[in-house]
Amino acid sequence: MSKNRCGWCEGNALYEAYHDDEWGMPVYDDPTIFEFLILETFQAGLSWITVLKKRENFRKAFDNFDYKKIADYDQDKIDALLQDAGIIRNKLKVHATVSNAQAFMKVQEEFGTFSEYIWGFVDGKPIKNSFENYKDAPAKTEISDALSKDLKKRGFKFVGSTVVYAHMQATGMVNDHETSCFRYHEV
Repeated sequence: MSKNRCGWCEGNALYEAYHDDEWGMPVYDDPTIFEFLILETFQAGLSWITVLKKRENFRKAFDNFDYKKIADYDQDKIDALLQDAGIIRNKLKVHATVSNAQAFMKVQEEFGTFSEYIWGFVDGKPIKNSFENYKDAPAKTEISDALSKDLKKRGFKFVGSTVVYAHMQATGMVNDHETSCFRYHEV
């Protein structure tokens, strides 16, 4: 018996696995939150499947998203990344990854964890929406607007409200699974 999934992932095994195992699951650990944040910034202007297909390459290229290592990347490492055909070689996004890692650690210093900071925008628990069709979900909200503005103020780049809302969906800050999806009640 097949599972009823959100329409956006159906028909692609990689998308379905990502949907079934990760998307919308509340994430509270900083390393995973950082990985999603960086992947979302690279996704800006592209399709998520493009990023998802390169995810393992990104992990390898960016030291498994170790933000402490990334924050110390020098120009030689950045130049090497820009030559890596396995990732999205956008110069601004690669540089932003380094500065975002630095900003991420500053937030940790202030709040104890990045998780405490980011989940504070939704009072520490997921917002459960009720969309019958994934196309009815918004691209951004007042909360993603506020979070985006605050992240930018803290030095983050490529964190517009739409990118931030996608991050909120991916990390379970909002539950935008379709109401008929088997994951809707599980997350």
